[in-house]
Amino acid sequence: MLVPDIIIAVDGYSSTGKSSFAKLLAKEFSFLYLDSGALYRGVTLFAQENGFISADNSIDVPGLEKGMESLDLHFSNVDGKNVLFCGERNVEKEIRSMKVSSQVSPIAAVAEVRVFVDRKLREAGASKRVVMDGRDIGTTVFPNAEIKLFMTASAEVRARRRFDELQAKGENPQMEEVMKNLQERDYIDSHRAVSPLVQAPDAFVLDNSDMTFAEELAWVRGVIQGKFGILE
Repeated sequence: MLVPDIIIAVDGYSSTGKSSFAKLLAKEFSFLYLDSGALYRGVTLFAQENGFISADNSIDVPGLEKGMESLDLHFSNVDGKNVLFCGERNVEKEIRSMKVSSQVSPIAAVAEVRVFVDRKLREAGASKRVVMDGRDIGTTVFPNAEIKLFMTASAEVRARRRFDELQAKGENPQMEEVMKNLQERDYIDSHRAVSPLVQAPDAFVLDNSDMTFAEELAWVRGVIQGKFGILE
């Protein structure tokens, strides 16, 4: 299917498979994939490693803001995949840990952090033919995106997906901890003062609780065909 030069914004709750789905779309339509969540995780890792998050989880916002002035977070192609680098260091593995997951939502709620990440995303998406996933792509980063998708799934399904993902990476998660982290992230993401997680009025909702990737792909192809009157 020949898809026009558009931006596809994929928003939704954590562990709905947004990143995997967005990567699939990028490959299917020969688009550039950008993972906004990776940038927030990168800032979180930077804050943890540089002492901007204290033992009681409070954030040194002025210190973090100053540190971000020289923070070089960028995507580079490694073995055909876009992975996150901090300077010359590949941080893709570190940013997916439970330690980073447990503090990424408070970091992402900091206004200065969102400005930093949004600027990088807009720069990367200027040429279009981009798929981006996150929590405010279709509402804040690219409110004029031609296709907006909002992904959701049941809490039980999302917790199981996250649990399996962590196990596959060699970690030893506890289901109770994973579910608690999921619920906390949902609350923080939906209630933060700056760019909260909300469904854009013109977004197409995809509940993938019981769907395969093939079924999700068929669904979005139908959405795009209907929106642009594409006949195969």
